[in-house]
Amino acid sequence: MRRLRDLPGLAGKRIVPKLEEFQVAGDQLSSKKISQFCLRLEAKQRLRINYGLTERQLIKYVRIARKTKGSTGQVPLQLLEMRPDTIIFQLGMASTIPTARQLVSHRHILVNHRIVDRPSYRCKPGDTITTKNKTTCYIQVSGESLQKDKVPNHLTRFFSNTGQAAGLVNHMVNRESVSLDINELLVVEYYSRKA
Repeated sequence: MRRLRDLPGLAGKRIVPKLEEFQVAGDQLSSKKISQFCLRLEAKQRLRINYGLTERQLIKYVRIARKTKGSTGQVPLQLLEMRPDTIIFQLGMASTIPTARQLVSHRHILVNHRIVDRPSYRCKPGDTITTKNKTTCYIQVSGESLQKDKVPNHLTRFFSNTGQAAGLVNHMVNRESVSLDINELLVVEYYSRKA
């Protein structure tokens, strides 16, 4: 976790290293040359760990990106950002992506008023995401904190008639809305021989 730095999807599990560790790590980096393979591997690991994917799932997303039109680096990020677990996290209805994934797999999340229990489900523009009941989402208790969180521009957060937090997918996510600091082309280059 220290090597991969701050991951927004695991915001609740930040590790704050001591100042001495930064100085030691800086000395080691200046004496060692980092290979291109190491840079690509680190970018791939940041992406995989942030979204909680297995190696096989990430390869699948890269293969889909190769077959679709558009930037091969941005398509996997768009697909990952349109998953219900990521959308729930972005809306502020869960503190981390693993927490949001648990809400989805335990059948607490509705997409267009239908239960979705697969975190890999692909949401589309115009989809409405709500919780099954008002007490499902732990953050619903403190509505003030939900109001303070910043929501990306491809999503809209609102409260339904029953007072439940809900969200609407306005359009496909663009690169500027992705909060993960990563060079997605390094991930594609890493999988250029495997996918």
